[in-house]
Amino acid sequence: MNTPPLPDLENDTQLPPGRPVELPESARSGRNTSQGYLPDPGLLDAFRVMLLLRRPLLITGEPGTGKTQAANYLSWKLGLGEKALRFDAKTTSSARDLFYNYNSIGRFHAAQTREGSQKSVDYIQFTALGTAILRAIPREEVLDALPPGFEHQGPPAQSVVLIDEVDKAPRDFPNDLLNELENMVFHIPELGNRELRAEAKFQPLVILTSNSEKNLPSAFLRRCIFFHIPKPGKEQFARILESRVGGLKATDPLVEDILDLITFARSSDVELNKRPATAELIDFVLVLRSLGVNLDQRIKDIEPTVLASLCTLVKGEGDDKAELLKAWLRTQETS
Repeated sequence: MNTPPLPDLENDTQLPPGRPVELPESARSGRNTSQGYLPDPGLLDAFRVMLLLRRPLLITGEPGTGKTQAANYLSWKLGLGEKALRFDAKTTSSARDLFYNYNSIGRFHAAQTREGSQKSVDYIQFTALGTAILRAIPREEVLDALPPGFEHQGPPAQSVVLIDEVDKAPRDFPNDLLNELENMVFHIPELGNRELRAEAKFQPLVILTSNSEKNLPSAFLRRCIFFHIPKPGKEQFARILESRVGGLKATDPLVEDILDLITFARSSDVELNKRPATAELIDFVLVLRSLGVNLDQRIKDIEPTVLASLCTLVKGEGDDKAELLKAWLRTQETS
């Protein structure tokens, strides 16, 4: 097995290296792209309905099943950029945060000291949906609202906007966005209540994701297209690996074992705090390949390497990686 060079993490020398350690390239480098993304057929139907109605699309599903990547995939497939404009919802998020941030402290300091810009627009930073709406308006119509450095090509353009994990935001957050999402318009009080409204043809395409940590308001749900990404089974995991990792087949002995192992780890026979999902499976395979294992090997033949890599799949306090692997190996002996 060809293990890539790594630093003296065991501290056998009890000395620092003479110079910075040159680490191997990340095993995930180049993997987080839309080219290998495999959308569920039901998700494609939801995309088409969303594009026809221009309604926001709410995607739910367990963590790690590709909800976030779905927005990037749609943006890529529509030729609107490699990634969607992204807003990460937080417990402190307000509706305004989705459109812009205003540096009120900096503006106050400039007014008191007479140093720096005296223009309020210079203290605005547009965020995901605000950026998308601004780009959906001809540049000459919004010159007064453009802060320094804002990129606008001139003609109106369309964007895909991702509002990630909307269920993390306060409950009022979705309801506060009803008018804005319906009409793709918002106002900026700091600029004399300046209204910015996207041209109808170029209205942003909005995708929201939720881990279903809490229920969303009914009034908000009525305005959304909805799709739930189903829990992937063994066959779907196989297709994802062949598409996202490359250079392997589901019939390779090692891949067969890996697919059996993750299916076992996700089954009701195993008690884990978090069931491993697609993202963890891909990381697990990438680590094993980086460690030089061969696709014609079996897990039982490389047990120490597999055990050392199971931190990609098993992520709960009190969950025993060694016990999980032993339990799975026992199923192989009786099958």
